[in-house]
Amino acid sequence: MCGITGFTGKESALPFLLQGLERLEYRGYDSAGITLVDHEKMTTYKAKGKLADLKKIIDPEACPQCAGIGHTRWATHGVPSQLNAHPHSNADSTISLVHNGIIENYQKIKKDLLARGYVFRSETDSEVVVHLLDSWYRRLNGDMEEALRHTVRELEGSFALCIVTTYIPDKVFVAKKESPMVIGRTADSSFCGSDATALIAYTKEVLVLEDGQIAVLSADGIKVTDFDGNPAEQAWISIPYDIEAAQKGGYDSYMMKEIHEQPRAVRETLRGRLSPEGKILMPELDQLPVRWNELKRIYFIACGTAYHACIYAKTLLQKAVHVTCIAEPASEFRYEEPVLDRDTLCIFVSQSGETADTLAAVKLAKAEGAHTFAVTNVLGSSLARAADATVYTCAGPEIAVASTKAYTTQLVLLACIDIRLSELLGGRMPDKERIITDLNNLPAVLDRTLDMEPMMERLAVLLQDQRDAYFIGRQLDYPTALEGALKLKEISYIHADAYYAGELKHGPIALIEKDTVVMALATQAEIAAKTFSNIQETIARGARVIIITGPDIPVSGFENVLRLPEIAPQLIDIPAAVLLQQFAYFAAVNKGCDIDQPRNLAKSVTVE
Repeated sequence: MCGITGFTGKESALPFLLQGLERLEYRGYDSAGITLVDHEKMTTYKAKGKLADLKKIIDPEACPQCAGIGHTRWATHGVPSQLNAHPHSNADSTISLVHNGIIENYQKIKKDLLARGYVFRSETDSEVVVHLLDSWYRRLNGDMEEALRHTVRELEGSFALCIVTTYIPDKVFVAKKESPMVIGRTADSSFCGSDATALIAYTKEVLVLEDGQIAVLSADGIKVTDFDGNPAEQAWISIPYDIEAAQKGGYDSYMMKEIHEQPRAVRETLRGRLSPEGKILMPELDQLPVRWNELKRIYFIACGTAYHACIYAKTLLQKAVHVTCIAEPASEFRYEEPVLDRDTLCIFVSQSGETADTLAAVKLAKAEGAHTFAVTNVLGSSLARAADATVYTCAGPEIAVASTKAYTTQLVLLACIDIRLSELLGGRMPDKERIITDLNNLPAVLDRTLDMEPMMERLAVLLQDQRDAYFIGRQLDYPTALEGALKLKEISYIHADAYYAGELKHGPIALIEKDTVVMALATQAEIAAKTFSNIQETIARGARVIIITGPDIPVSGFENVLRLPEIAPQLIDIPAAVLLQQFAYFAAVNKGCDIDQPRNLAKSVTVE
């Protein structure tokens, strides 16, 4: 959540700051601001609302400054307002700062600063940092780097800080702990952003700042140290996509573009994972120092959409091995007192690799001696660096807040991981050979699924006057039902719940009335008849039912039946998820919602 940009160089900073913030809009925000600095003064522009509102109050011709910082804020402390918007400045407007994260001890710091005469204008935890930095700068007689080191050592919580000052107007100061920060450079400038997306118009070579590091950016170079001032190694990496990959490409929204990119994304994710002999190649997993014959439990841990992928992976794997498999939300994992030791494998899933709850869960697992394995979409992310080993979904940049291709590529990669785990654990994955064959066929199946879009557009009209919808499914269909409900409420604001089909009669059926929309997933042949029985109970109460099922499952007497292309039943929920993405998309379009930036949501949740 929130977005940061910073720039210093030999040309105007404003273009970089604004284009970077524009590319970070997908993260979710409610206000925006920038500070520009030179030898004479510091100028700050802030606006509640969208970036377009900020641009209206800025005259580019009056902004030649070569250094500055920018921010899009998603409210945590204090309501969305011009005063609470970043950047925040000290009393005499000589230091300006933007912050992502949460300062957990801000109230104590604020109390101390108030006692020393500092005046606060906002309700944010971030403002305490700029005043604390000011106090250290004065105590240390004008040493900004040392003042920043003292400041960050006092802060508890998570933060990415980006600072400019009139005292040294040609430098940008950056500090990072548990909140992402990426740095880039050209021959005559240095810059930073909270996501590599903000940098790709200027460079593909980036430095991912580590926790506990400070960087000083100048036009002719970048200095990186730890919080104690010791020099740090700079490990530069190449971003594997370009600016065109982050554009809409002729679609009305990023979400629709990303829905249609799924065949390619799945194909790229599978590249190098399937051998010509029909084997799953997973060297990252093979090389973990796990005693496979003594492994007792496997946790799949994630948040939101990624958690639904974990439920899928747990359900698929548990049928193939005798090891206990558990899917756990990362936000609950630490408080469940999980059994963690060297006979435990924890698999963490995150699109961004920066989800705060997931990163906290990794730290706990590692501290207790468990093996950690990551599935993420972002090279060099905090999760990738924290885990013992990492595999990547090759979805490319996902801009829309509602996840689409990141989710389906997670399912694909987790299916591969499950197959390899079943082999390492001496289990037996049912229909393994067919699954591997159909993984090869999956991109083509998704192409055919996307051709069903007109049907989903037509069926989405059923939701036009509805406030509620219900999704049901059993076994592997259940996480798909969860994901379908999440997509619908994320972008259309229609209340949606998902249930195991057999649980519908244990309470939720009381909510079914005339014209209530029920989306029923029945793709697993051995239990489809039971799901159809549950569906009949809703029809008897006036529900409008949509059934998603396999190509050969017997079904009759229902008005809206969608048959998916032929594919292994263990994989059929991947194309089913695509249909539910389209269903949610058109429901949101019909209601005139902001598809790519739904209210109150952020793409990457970097606070707990």
